[in-house]
Amino acid sequence: MKAISPTVHGLLDYATCAFFALAPWLFGFAGAYATVCYVLAGGYLVVSLLTNMPLALVRVLPFPLHGKLELVSGLVFLASPWLFGFANDNETARNLFVAAGAVFLVVYALTDWYAQTRGAGLRGHTITGAGVQDS
Repeated sequence: MKAISPTVHGLLDYATCAFFALAPWLFGFAGAYATVCYVLAGGYLVVSLLTNMPLALVRVLPFPLHGKLELVSGLVFLASPWLFGFANDNETARNLFVAAGAVFLVVYALTDWYAQTRGAGLRGHTITGAGVQDS
């Protein structure tokens, strides 16, 4: 069993949205850096509200898919200062995005992405040599 449950993950997601929404003010970002933070906050909020996990509003995205999106996001965050050419222009922005990528990857590794589905698909069924059959 992994350390971060779906409920705790949801709390972390909403805290992440708030952090990115406040980042321009906290770090003095303007222009493109501020816009990216606001877009990330909004996009991450939409994904969190639509994920099938506790604390979501409409549960349409499977929680494991949310995890895959988070894995990709973490990798993109880590590489973004060099991909988008601001690694040497704004040290604070570079460090923020690299740190966010590292945090996303750690949270991805520690989240139990299948906690909600483990065993749920086999209730009321029997597993036999011929496959899964209704009980």
